[in-house]
Amino acid sequence: MINFKHLHYFWMTAKQGSITKASEHLHITPQTISGQIQLLEEQLGKALFNKAGRNLALTDTGRMVLSYADEIFSLGNELEQSIRTASTDRTSLLRVGIADSIPKSIAYRLLAPAMELEDPIRFLCKENSLESLLGELALHKLDLIIADGPIPPHLGVRGYNHFLGECGTAFMAAPSLIQQTDNRFPQCLIDAPFLIPSDQSLIQVKLLQWLEKQHIHPKIMGEFDDRALMKTFGQAGAGVFIVPEAIAEEVASQFHVEVLGHTEEIREQFFAIATEQRLTNPALIAIKDAAKEWLKNPKSDM
Repeated sequence: MINFKHLHYFWMTAKQGSITKASEHLHITPQTISGQIQLLEEQLGKALFNKAGRNLALTDTGRMVLSYADEIFSLGNELEQSIRTASTDRTSLLRVGIADSIPKSIAYRLLAPAMELEDPIRFLCKENSLESLLGELALHKLDLIIADGPIPPHLGVRGYNHFLGECGTAFMAAPSLIQQTDNRFPQCLIDAPFLIPSDQSLIQVKLLQWLEKQHIHPKIMGEFDDRALMKTFGQAGAGVFIVPEAIAEEVASQFHVEVLGHTEEIREQFFAIATEQRLTNPALIAIKDAAKEWLKNPKSDM
């Protein structure tokens, strides 16, 4: 097992650029630091530094070790800070990753129950691709991920999928565009301009399969990673777009658009991905329980 004192001396030397500067910062002799780094190199079986004039340059192995050391000592500082403030601050930090395929209003509705707990919660929300977020979850940088699907099997990431619920899909458009349609839904979609989520979202495949099944071939005017941007284009009349039926009324009010039709055949699913097989964190339990109730009956309050 790595000696963390040796690792700390290496880390400080790498940050300061030389053993002399590190010794001044740590108030110990250069010989002590040099000896500790040498012991670390012997344990790892690799050189960590090369001499570059009066300074030291990291080897490839040294750069890799430094990246881990940054993470280790950063977490150590966080732990120390948390312990210091624990006695005076009851606020808990909940680090949540939100897959960029998740509509932002859905993310809010799913997380809101945690804000109603007796013990206050402070959110740290990160939005990224599911693959990137799973990497952060594996490094314990996140407590939870909100996603539109379970962990992809090919990634080999250790985690547990907690199903939150699902709902049908609503097709929406600006009133000016709806006035141009003569047929009933879904035939009104034939040759209609269409805005679809990008392939980052699992719903795209379901949507295209459903359209093919209905023998409908709309004119796809754009694909969007950001579904909020897709709604903005839809609001301007650029095309028909889809939203989870659970938020259709909210989207209609916010973006001044109307529901063109809906289907239960295209189901949007929502998952909470965590490192816990059985959720014990009160905030996570509140999110899961309220989500199931809301998605079972989207018109009810959370």
